[in-house]
Amino acid sequence: MANVTDTTVSDSTDPGEDKTELKRVMGPALLLLFVVGDVLGTGIYALTGKVAAEVGTVVWLPFVISFSLAAVTACSYLELVTKYPRAAGAALYTEKAFGIHFVTFLVAFAVMSSGITSAATASAAFGENFLKTVGWSPEWMGVTAVGLVFVGLMALVNLRGVSESVWLNVVFTCVELTGLLFIVLIGVWAFGGLSGVEADFSRALDFSSGEGDKGLFGPVIAATTLAFFAMVGFEDSVNMAEEAKNPRKTFPFVLLTGLAIAAVLYVLVSIIAVALVPIEELGEGATPLLKVVEIGAPWLPAGVFGVVTMLAVGNSALINMLMASRLLYGMGNEGVLPKLFSKVHSERKVPYVAIIFTSLLAAGLILFVGAVPELGGTTALLLLAVFTVVNLSVLVLRRKEDEDAKSDHFRSPWGLPWVGMISCAFFVGPWTGRDPVQYLIAAALIGIGVVLWIGTVMFMRRSDDG
Repeated sequence: MANVTDTTVSDSTDPGEDKTELKRVMGPALLLLFVVGDVLGTGIYALTGKVAAEVGTVVWLPFVISFSLAAVTACSYLELVTKYPRAAGAALYTEKAFGIHFVTFLVAFAVMSSGITSAATASAAFGENFLKTVGWSPEWMGVTAVGLVFVGLMALVNLRGVSESVWLNVVFTCVELTGLLFIVLIGVWAFGGLSGVEADFSRALDFSSGEGDKGLFGPVIAATTLAFFAMVGFEDSVNMAEEAKNPRKTFPFVLLTGLAIAAVLYVLVSIIAVALVPIEELGEGATPLLKVVEIGAPWLPAGVFGVVTMLAVGNSALINMLMASRLLYGMGNEGVLPKLFSKVHSERKVPYVAIIFTSLLAAGLILFVGAVPELGGTTALLLLAVFTVVNLSVLVLRRKEDEDAKSDHFRSPWGLPWVGMISCAFFVGPWTGRDPVQYLIAAALIGIGVVLWIGTVMFMRRSDDG
């Protein structure tokens, strides 16, 4: 293994970069596409309708709130990833801040679970879109079967190598961006009266809720808790720090730019969607944007945009499986998990044990929990809890002297970590109108995490890895 490490560092590490066994292949452009592709994937292609069902025609508002709060937390992530530019993300920051193995393990498991639930959500949405595209009834068994096959294919791509995974991400991201730009063009044609399609853009400013007479505040809060599913992207990216080139310099610009691009597209597409599609139809099923195309561009074969949607949600699955495996790898290196998870393939330079493990977990979730809204909401719930801890970690680490920290790091404006911590903690609570099923799924996952922690501690003590 020593030879592998030396070869990898000399081939892929530039002066000023930390040493790593992984292969640094992601420059600023690839990293930007990684962030944009993940934030735009399943969140906009599969869950826009679900958000509309909660809040009504002002579907853009929960996304604006979500992106605003995400930008605040992104600043905390930027301070930490430039301070500690290594894989493992939130779990590493928690370990540095508190040094409590149990807390670090649960944060790592929560982040990994959010990635896996997100991948399972995307895979299930991929299955539904696939069956609709080929003209079959999207029933549960069929969706589950297609989702399982898709997860297997993504595992094979990840095992092939990070270069192949990243370039597949580039292709998928370009396709999904093309699909969204086509939606924007449909909106422009409709707004200018060029398409002959009736569109009412004033609906986007109708602040009556999707629940009728229940007011606006409650539905917006409930919709925002689901819209946070779209925020998975920047958490995924910090776990790829050891495969990014010069992460301390590139991450601040790339992450904030990626969030800004995604936010603009979310707002534009959601406004166009409610202008063209009746709100009750938009909230049905997992293919809301396909309905926009069917109304705004009836001349386009439905299968064409169906393929675009499949690739978009597939991109989310690919990226989240990448993130989850790198998180396990990083935790294995840090000694929080058994060293088994830090094993790197001598030729492919990928953490193959972590990839196989996370792929099996994703397959299990698809098999036993097949509904997109529940998994999407659970992903958002887990991430909000993690974001709360990350913002707190920034405040704690500012008071600590750490020789391992980089001195020339990004610094979040003083008050933003407090804002991020309080707001994220608020959106975790049941007062937001979150479906109780999401708490049950999250509790079950964390319960599994506690059991695994006990097993991990026993295993590490016996093998003297602890």
